[in-house]
Amino acid sequence: MSHGLIVSLVVIAITNFGSVALADDADSNEPFITEFRGGLLAHDVSGLWSGSHEESGVDINLELLFRPVGPEVLDGIIRPAVGASINNVGDTSHYYVDLLWEKRLDNGLFFDIGLGLAWHDGEKDMVTDTSRKQLGTRFQFHVPIDVGFTFLDRHRLALSFQHLSNAGLGDENEGLDTLGLRYSILF
Repeated sequence: MSHGLIVSLVVIAITNFGSVALADDADSNEPFITEFRGGLLAHDVSGLWSGSHEESGVDINLELLFRPVGPEVLDGIIRPAVGASINNVGDTSHYYVDLLWEKRLDNGLFFDIGLGLAWHDGEKDMVTDTSRKQLGTRFQFHVPIDVGFTFLDRHRLALSFQHLSNAGLGDENEGLDTLGLRYSILF
Protein backbone atom coordinates (compact mmCIF):
# COMPACT_ATOMS: atom_id res chain seq x y z
CA MET A 1 0.00 0.00 0.00
CA SER A 2 1.48 3.39 -0.96
CA HIS A 3 2.17 6.14 1.57
CA GLY A 4 -0.13 8.53 -0.32
CA LEU A 5 -3.04 6.10 -0.15
CA ILE A 6 -2.55 5.53 3.57
CA VAL A 7 -2.32 9.26 4.32
CA SER A 8 -5.50 9.82 2.25
CA LEU A 9 -7.35 7.11 4.19
CA VAL A 10 -6.24 8.64 7.51
CA VAL A 11 -7.44 12.11 6.42
CA ILE A 12 -10.83 10.67 5.34
CA ALA A 13 -11.18 8.82 8.65
CA ILE A 14 -10.30 11.94 10.66
CA THR A 15 -12.74 14.07 8.67
CA ASN A 16 -15.59 11.59 9.15
CA PHE A 17 -14.75 10.98 12.82
CA GLY A 18 -14.48 14.73 13.34
CA SER A 19 -17.93 15.39 11.89
CA VAL A 20 -19.49 12.83 14.23
CA ALA A 21 -17.53 14.04 17.27
CA LEU A 22 -18.39 17.68 16.62
CA ALA A 23 -22.06 16.85 16.23
CA ASP A 24 -21.98 14.98 19.56
CA ASP A 25 -20.12 17.76 21.38
CA ALA A 26 -21.53 20.94 19.86
CA ASP A 27 -21.36 22.77 23.23
CA SER A 28 -17.57 22.55 23.47
CA ASN A 29 -15.73 25.77 22.64
CA GLU A 30 -12.44 23.92 22.12
CA PRO A 31 -11.67 22.95 18.51
CA PHE A 32 -11.81 19.26 17.60
CA ILE A 33 -8.17 19.32 16.41
CA THR A 34 -6.19 21.11 19.11
CA GLU A 35 -2.57 20.77 17.98
CA PHE A 36 -0.37 19.98 15.00
CA ARG A 37 3.11 18.55 15.57
CA GLY A 38 5.83 18.07 12.98
CA GLY A 39 9.49 17.28 13.14
CA LEU A 40 12.51 15.24 12.18
CA LEU A 41 13.40 12.08 14.07
CA ALA A 42 16.63 10.07 13.81
CA HIS A 43 15.55 6.60 12.64
CA ASP A 44 16.43 3.40 14.54
CA VAL A 45 18.62 5.00 17.19
CA SER A 46 20.88 2.54 19.03
CA GLY A 47 21.28 2.35 22.79
CA LEU A 48 17.65 3.10 23.59
CA TRP A 49 14.77 0.71 24.31
CA SER A 50 15.19 -1.63 21.32
CA GLY A 51 18.94 -1.80 21.89
CA SER A 52 20.17 -2.22 18.31
CA HIS A 53 20.67 -0.17 15.15
CA GLU A 54 20.23 -1.61 11.65
CA GLU A 55 18.09 0.79 9.62
CA SER A 56 19.04 4.30 8.55
CA GLY A 57 17.73 7.67 7.53
CA VAL A 58 15.53 10.33 9.08
CA ASP A 59 11.80 10.13 9.74
CA ILE A 60 9.55 13.03 8.81
CA ASN A 61 6.96 12.96 11.59
CA LEU A 62 3.51 14.59 11.36
CA GLU A 63 0.85 14.34 14.06
CA LEU A 64 -2.59 15.73 14.89
CA LEU A 65 -3.83 15.89 18.49
CA PHE A 66 -7.49 16.14 19.40
CA ARG A 67 -9.45 17.73 22.22
CA PRO A 68 -9.10 16.02 25.63
CA VAL A 69 -11.39 13.12 26.44
CA GLY A 70 -12.83 12.45 29.89
CA PRO A 71 -11.84 14.04 33.18
CA GLU A 72 -8.30 14.91 34.26
CA VAL A 73 -6.18 11.94 35.36
CA LEU A 74 -3.32 12.50 37.85
CA ASP A 75 -3.55 16.25 37.17
CA GLY A 76 -3.08 15.71 33.43
CA ILE A 77 -5.28 15.47 30.35
CA ILE A 78 -5.88 12.52 28.00
CA ARG A 79 -5.79 13.36 24.29
CA PRO A 80 -6.16 11.13 21.22
CA ALA A 81 -3.55 11.53 18.48
CA VAL A 82 -2.98 10.26 14.95
CA GLY A 83 0.28 10.48 13.07
CA ALA A 84 2.81 9.22 10.59
CA SER A 85 6.59 8.82 10.50
CA ILE A 86 7.86 8.54 6.92
CA ASN A 87 11.45 7.34 6.47
CA ASN A 88 13.41 9.37 3.91
CA VAL A 89 15.47 6.43 2.53
CA GLY A 90 12.76 3.79 2.19
CA ASP A 91 13.35 1.95 5.45
CA THR A 92 10.46 1.31 7.86
CA SER A 93 7.75 3.98 7.97
CA HIS A 94 4.76 3.77 10.32
CA TYR A 95 1.28 5.23 10.91
CA TYR A 96 -0.26 5.33 14.36
CA VAL A 97 -3.15 6.19 16.66
CA ASP A 98 -2.42 6.93 20.33
CA LEU A 99 -3.90 8.06 23.60
CA LEU A 100 -1.57 10.55 25.28
CA TRP A 101 -1.47 11.62 28.91
CA GLU A 102 -0.18 15.20 29.08
CA LYS A 103 0.97 17.20 32.09
CA ARG A 104 1.32 20.97 31.63
CA LEU A 105 3.25 23.07 34.14
CA ASP A 106 2.70 26.77 34.88
CA ASN A 107 6.19 27.68 33.60
CA GLY A 108 5.39 26.41 30.07
CA LEU A 109 7.04 23.02 30.39
CA PHE A 110 5.00 19.98 29.36
CA PHE A 111 5.43 16.23 29.35
CA ASP A 112 3.41 13.58 27.60
CA ILE A 113 3.52 9.83 27.35
CA GLY A 114 1.21 7.57 25.43
CA LEU A 115 0.31 4.16 24.17
CA GLY A 116 -1.17 3.28 20.84
CA LEU A 117 -1.21 1.02 17.85
CA ALA A 118 0.93 1.43 14.72
CA TRP A 119 1.00 -0.16 11.28
CA HIS A 120 4.39 -0.31 9.57
CA ASP A 121 5.61 -1.08 6.05
CA GLY A 122 8.89 -2.68 7.15
CA GLU A 123 9.99 -6.29 7.36
CA LYS A 124 8.22 -8.75 9.64
CA ASP A 125 10.59 -11.74 9.66
CA MET A 126 13.17 -13.72 7.69
CA VAL A 127 15.09 -10.62 6.61
CA THR A 128 17.69 -11.34 3.93
CA ASP A 129 18.87 -7.71 3.96
CA THR A 130 20.77 -7.30 7.25
CA SER A 131 20.22 -3.54 7.11
CA ARG A 132 16.52 -4.08 7.89
CA LYS A 133 14.89 -5.01 11.21
CA GLN A 134 12.69 -8.05 11.81
CA LEU A 135 9.65 -6.50 13.51
CA GLY A 136 7.62 -9.73 13.72
CA THR A 137 4.09 -8.43 13.18
CA ARG A 138 2.57 -5.82 10.85
CA PHE A 139 0.86 -4.06 13.77
CA GLN A 140 3.02 -2.83 16.64
CA PHE A 141 2.52 -1.10 19.96
CA HIS A 142 3.51 2.57 19.74
CA VAL A 143 4.96 4.30 22.82
CA PRO A 144 5.63 8.05 22.43
CA ILE A 145 7.25 10.35 25.00
CA ASP A 146 7.66 14.11 24.56
CA VAL A 147 9.29 16.67 26.85
CA GLY A 148 9.16 20.31 25.84
CA PHE A 149 8.11 23.86 26.48
CA THR A 150 5.39 26.19 25.25
CA PHE A 151 6.33 29.69 24.13
CA LEU A 152 4.34 32.67 22.80
CA ASP A 153 1.17 30.93 24.10
CA ARG A 154 0.63 28.72 21.01
CA HIS A 155 4.02 27.37 19.98
CA ARG A 156 5.91 24.37 21.34
CA LEU A 157 9.28 22.74 20.90
CA ALA A 158 9.89 19.24 22.25
CA LEU A 159 12.37 16.40 22.40
CA SER A 160 10.46 13.39 21.08
CA PHE A 161 11.06 9.65 21.53
CA GLN A 162 8.97 6.96 19.87
CA HIS A 163 9.23 3.19 20.28
CA LEU A 164 7.68 0.44 18.14
CA SER A 165 7.43 -3.13 19.42
CA ASN A 166 5.10 -6.10 19.24
CA ALA A 167 5.80 -6.85 22.95
CA GLY A 168 6.84 -10.40 22.13
CA LEU A 169 3.58 -11.30 20.37
CA GLY A 170 5.44 -12.23 17.17
CA ASP A 171 8.23 -14.69 16.47
CA GLU A 172 10.58 -11.74 15.94
CA ASN A 173 10.59 -8.48 17.93
CA GLU A 174 13.65 -6.34 17.26
CA GLY A 175 11.76 -3.11 17.96
CA LEU A 176 12.54 0.31 16.54
CA ASP A 177 13.32 3.61 18.29
CA THR A 178 13.29 7.16 16.93
CA LEU A 179 14.52 10.32 18.63
CA GLY A 180 14.41 13.96 17.52
CA LEU A 181 12.83 17.40 17.74
CA ARG A 182 9.27 18.41 16.97
CA TYR A 183 7.63 21.80 16.63
CA SER A 184 3.94 22.22 17.50
CA ILE A 185 1.28 24.84 17.09
CA LEU A 186 -1.76 24.89 19.36
CA PHE A 187 -5.16 25.82 17.88
